[in-house]
Amino acid sequence: MTDFADYPIDLSTKPLVRAFFDAPTNTASYVVKDPGSSACAVFDSVMDFDYAAGRIAHHSADAIIAYIQTSGLNLEWLIETHVHADHLSGAPYIQGKLGGRIGIGENITVVQETFGKIFNEGTEFQRDGSQFDRLFKDGDSYTIGTMKALVLHTPGHTPACMTHVIGDAAFVGDTLFMPDGGSARADFPGGDARTLYRSIQRVLSLPAQTRLFMCHDYGPNGREIRWETTVAEQRAHNIHVRDGIGEDEFVRVREARDKTLAMPRLIIPSLQVNMKGGELPAPDETGKRFLKVPIDGL
Repeated sequence: MTDFADYPIDLSTKPLVRAFFDAPTNTASYVVKDPGSSACAVFDSVMDFDYAAGRIAHHSADAIIAYIQTSGLNLEWLIETHVHADHLSGAPYIQGKLGGRIGIGENITVVQETFGKIFNEGTEFQRDGSQFDRLFKDGDSYTIGTMKALVLHTPGHTPACMTHVIGDAAFVGDTLFMPDGGSARADFPGGDARTLYRSIQRVLSLPAQTRLFMCHDYGPNGREIRWETTVAEQRAHNIHVRDGIGEDEFVRVREARDKTLAMPRLIIPSLQVNMKGGELPAPDETGKRFLKVPIDGL
């Protein structure tokens, strides 16, 4: 795999980034606007889900839609940095209102194969990523208006994790947390702590002033929620991967930490929905939709 350092990074391009924080899932979603046009992209949107009641809502997605509409923007892309295990994607809902193409990493097929078995999906479930409009390969690029976005594969948290670099901004998904949060877990099926360390080093090969946008923040030690940092700040202060922390030490700390973590509250509905491009299960003959709960499957 090629490092970001081997790609020309145009730091003079400074996308306008508007964050939307979903407190129930600690998720930061983003509207990324091209300063040279009305074009924008949405990263990691959220569909509201009341698990106990089995009810969905779209307050989070509606806030993004309202912002795009009132700002006179044209939505070109809905990007999923990976298959989320802690929230349901709002991408299809937003696409239905505003258009745009849904994109994810090509290793979505690996995730679909793994969790298709866990959730006992039938042969009608296509495991080829065809539920998405674009499958990104390592080193791919696409445009948002006049801006060029570079995409590199940064697995470890999941096999399909991708980092998107747009000018002086990078959207890292769950590859990194804020410096006092460290890194995301690597113990889901298909995850690997050593792979995650190497992916993080790719991200930290970006120019020091590059803005990094997190997908989650949990406000460690009671601090205010934050979702933006820089490569320089991560390299100086990240509790798991700052300069001087080697791969073996990271793996030891990450794997020990992962053994203490419970499964995310919404992992079962999230994976079933998100591996299908954010689409809910098809209704049965009565019009009702159902999710499965695998017993001892995760």
